[in-house]
Amino acid sequence: MQALAKVTLAGVVLMASTALATAGDFSLSFYGGYQTAPHSGVKGNDGVDDFDFTTGWDGKSFAMPPYYGVRGTWWVRDNFGWIADFNHTKVYADEDDMVDNGFSTLEFTDGLNNLTVGPIWRWPGLWNNFTPYASISAGIIIPHVEVATANTDTLEYQIAGPTIALVLGASYELNDRWDLFTEYKGTYSQLDVDLDGGGNLESDIITNALNFGVTYKF
Repeated sequence: MQALAKVTLAGVVLMASTALATAGDFSLSFYGGYQTAPHSGVKGNDGVDDFDFTTGWDGKSFAMPPYYGVRGTWWVRDNFGWIADFNHTKVYADEDDMVDNGFSTLEFTDGLNNLTVGPIWRWPGLWNNFTPYASISAGIIIPHVEVATANTDTLEYQIAGPTIALVLGASYELNDRWDLFTEYKGTYSQLDVDLDGGGNLESDIITNALNFGVTYKF
């Protein structure tokens, strides 16, 4: 079920991408990279006990399932377009912070799963075959919630709040069909999830990633 849900989320981007491909200058990008997350506050109730603390997060980008993303881009003009992006960000709470606050598990290993749409700008021809670009997008997070205390054991996907993403990068044109690219991508997610037993958990999570990827141009 977990694998099916992730395939379905990525499929939303791919299906939207297929539709857009017939409408103009379209490209499909796949990327991975190194993703981290700074400390953030965690508060809520596990159905019995309240909690309110700050924890560090570990991205573990290359541990299974790895950090990755899929992006479809429709270029309306040579220097402006729209993106649909699925980004499998993930975070694991610091073990000492978990134990000190009564958690045996606090992670989103199968992803915060940021699904966003928004505008993108590029500046072709600025650096020979290199094209800088920037994008800001907004949408929702569909996290796989993995939270366990003495009073709850929650393990499920949820629609859990809004998210925004910022991208700054540059692509390198290999030929008429293929580009390579590298970029910084930051996301801000307002996480609010339900816990089994009647509780909830809230946290504003920021991720920072250095991405590397490949783009196919239709």
